[in-house]
Amino acid sequence: MSAGTASKPHLTRETIVAFLGDIFERRGGEEYLGEPVTMAEHMLQGAHFAEKAGEREEVIVAALLHDIGHFTSEFGTFSMADTQDRHHEDAGAEVLAPFFPSLVTDCVKYHVAAKRYLCATRPAYFKRLSEASVHSLKLQGGPMNDGEVAEFEKNPNLADIIKVRHYDEAGKQAGLQTRPFSHYAPMVQRVVDAHCGG
Repeated sequence: MSAGTASKPHLTRETIVAFLGDIFERRGGEEYLGEPVTMAEHMLQGAHFAEKAGEREEVIVAALLHDIGHFTSEFGTFSMADTQDRHHEDAGAEVLAPFFPSLVTDCVKYHVAAKRYLCATRPAYFKRLSEASVHSLKLQGGPMNDGEVAEFEKNPNLADIIKVRHYDEAGKQAGLQTRPFSHYAPMVQRVVDAHCGG
C-alpha cells in the first residue's frame, strides 16, 4: 500500500508525533527533489538552522515538518521529470491541521507560496535557488503577480512563513550533521499539547 492518505491511521494528539517519527524513519532516506540530501536530511537541516538561530519552538517545528506532505500525499514525491505540481504543501498542512497551531500549518501550507512571493519581491532570491527549486517553481506558477503579493502579505504569520522558507533553502547541504528526529520529538509534542489544550 502506498503512503497516501488512504493508508493513514486514525491519528490523535497522543499518536501524531510517533506517526511523524515513523515517516522519518521509514521514508526519510528517499531522494529529495534532485538535491544532494535525503528527505529527512533536508527537513532536519531546516530545523537545525531554525534552532541554531534561536527561533521559538513553533518555528523550529514548522521548519522540521514543512515538507512532510511529500510523504503523506497520495500523489507521491516530486521529481525533475514532473510536468505538474503535486501540491505537497496542501497535503502536509491537512495532516497537521488538527494537532498544530495555525503558525505551524501556515508555514507548511504556504512555504511554496513564500518561494513565489520572494521571487517576485526580492529578485536576488531567485538567483540563489537550486536547479530543482527553479524547476518546481515553474510548476507552481512562477513568481507571484502584484495581486497575489498583496493577498499573501495579509497573512498574519507572514514573517514566520518567510523564515521557514529561508530555512527550507538552507537545508540542502551535503554531509551536514544534524540531530535526529528523536531530538525534536519532545518539542513537537509540546507544540501539539499546547494547541490541543494539554
